[in-house]
Amino acid sequence: MDVTLCAYLAYVLISVALTVWVGRTLHKNGRAFLVDVFTERVDLADSVNHLLVVGFYLINFGYMSLALKLTEHVTTPTSAVEALSNKVGLVLVVLGTMHFFNLYVFSRIRRQRRIARAPRPVEPDGMLAKVMMPMAGMGDPGMSAASPAKE
Repeated sequence: MDVTLCAYLAYVLISVALTVWVGRTLHKNGRAFLVDVFTERVDLADSVNHLLVVGFYLINFGYMSLALKLTEHVTTPTSAVEALSNKVGLVLVVLGTMHFFNLYVFSRIRRQRRIARAPRPVEPDGMLAKVMMPMAGMGDPGMSAASPAKE
């Protein structure tokens, strides 16, 4: 078998395995977070979780397909391993970026929900009397520059 073809097969197998592992981890652990966000709507939390994982797979498998072609000529097993490590490294960076993007989206949703559920401030019981404080260098607060000073 050609060295380039072996590198392609290894890239696809490793990338798919990593993507599926990260996707399942996000799906399993993200559910608890989404159930907390959508407090009384577990069905909605499960639906959002599923849609996020589907989008995760689509973006990552699409990237893997676009990044499949090797730019350098692979002739030896050493060059195949080097090219493979470059491709898998890029897939890992994309997976990590997608993971942190999902965490950012989850935290924004959670923060907005907590703000919406926070107790509202209470109305004041009364008002304090307005107190005039003298400003530095201005003298008596009741005096203005236009009114003459009282002696």
